[in-house]
Amino acid sequence: MEDRANGVQEQLASGMQDRANDAQERLASGMQDRANDAQERLANGLQDRASGAQERLANGLQDRASGAQEQLANGMQDQVIEKGAVPSAARDRADREASAEMRPGVLVISHGSREPGWVAQVEEAVAEARSKLPADLPVAASYLELVEGRLIQDGVRALEAQGVTDIYALPLFVSSGSTHVDEIGWALGAYAEPRRETDLEPVEVMARLTYGQPIGSDPQIARVLADKLGARSREPAAECVLLIGHGSDEPWFYEAWRRELEGLAAELARIGGFAGADAALLRPDETAARIAGLRERYPQARLLAVPVFLSEGYFTSSAVPGRLAGQDIDYAESALLPHPQIGEWIVHRARAWLETREAASPF
Repeated sequence: MEDRANGVQEQLASGMQDRANDAQERLASGMQDRANDAQERLANGLQDRASGAQERLANGLQDRASGAQEQLANGMQDQVIEKGAVPSAARDRADREASAEMRPGVLVISHGSREPGWVAQVEEAVAEARSKLPADLPVAASYLELVEGRLIQDGVRALEAQGVTDIYALPLFVSSGSTHVDEIGWALGAYAEPRRETDLEPVEVMARLTYGQPIGSDPQIARVLADKLGARSREPAAECVLLIGHGSDEPWFYEAWRRELEGLAAELARIGGFAGADAALLRPDETAARIAGLRERYPQARLLAVPVFLSEGYFTSSAVPGRLAGQDIDYAESALLPHPQIGEWIVHRARAWLETREAASPF
C-alpha cells in the first residue's frame, strides 16, 4: 500500500512538474513572441517614419526646385519696378486705398532718328495701336535719342502728367541682345547695373513701371517677314531663307541675338512652308558661312536673304548688301516698318500686360 501511495505521489508530482514546465515554456514562448512582434512593429514603424520623412524631404526638395524654376521663368518675363517700396502690410493697405485711383499707361520706346520719315513710321504704328486699345488708356511714343522733346524722360513725364500711376514701357527693338534695350532697362530701374557701360542718365519715374520685352522670336513678327517675302518667293517648299540682323561683338548680347533670330527663322519656315531657314549677324564672315551651310544642307534650294531691321536705312541698303556681295542668294530688301502687324504687336503686348494687372489685383 505504501509503495502504491508513493507511486501515486511520484506520478502526481511528476505530472504537476511537467504541467508547470509546460506552462513556463508556453509563457516564455508567448513572451518571446510578443517581444518579437513588438520589435517587428517598432522596426516597421521606424521604417515607415523614415520612409515618410524621406518622402516628405524629397517632395519638399522637388517643390523647392519647381518653385525655383517657376521664379526663373517669371524672371525672364516683363520686369515690374516699384518706386518707393514700403513694408508689405503698409503696401497692402496703400494698394487697397489707391486701387480705385490706379491708371495704366503705355510708353513705346524706340531708338530715334534725325530722318522725319523714320520717326513718322514709328508714330503711325503707335497711333494704330492706340486706336485699338481702350480709349481711356494713354499710349505715348518716346525715343532713346535724336528726337528732341520726345525722349524717354519726356514720355514718362507726359504720362504721369495725365495721372498715370502704372506704366508699361515697351521697347520697340528687334532683340533683347540690343545694348540699347539693356541700357534703357537700367535707366528705368529694371536692374541695378547695365551689362555694359552707358552714358544714358537714369530716368525719373514716380509711377510703378513694368519693363517689357522687345520683339525677339515673336510669331507675329514672323508673319511680317512672310508678308515681306511674298513678292520674292516663288515656291517656298524649294526655297531657304536667311534672316540677317544687326548683332553685337559682345558675347552675352551676341548669344541673345543669335538665339532670338534663329527662333524667328524657324517660325518663319514653319508658317511660310520654306524648306529651311537660318540666321546670320553682321560679323564679317558670318553671313557667308551661314549661306554655305544652307547650300550644303539644301543643294537644290533657291536662297533668299531677308534683313530684320525696324526700318529701312543704311543697314538694309548698304551694310547687308555688302555682306551678300558675290553670294548666290536673292536679297529681299525690306524692313519691319511700315506694316500693320507692328501696331498689332504693340496692342498684343499691352493687352497682355493689362490682363496681368487685372489678374494680380485683389479687387
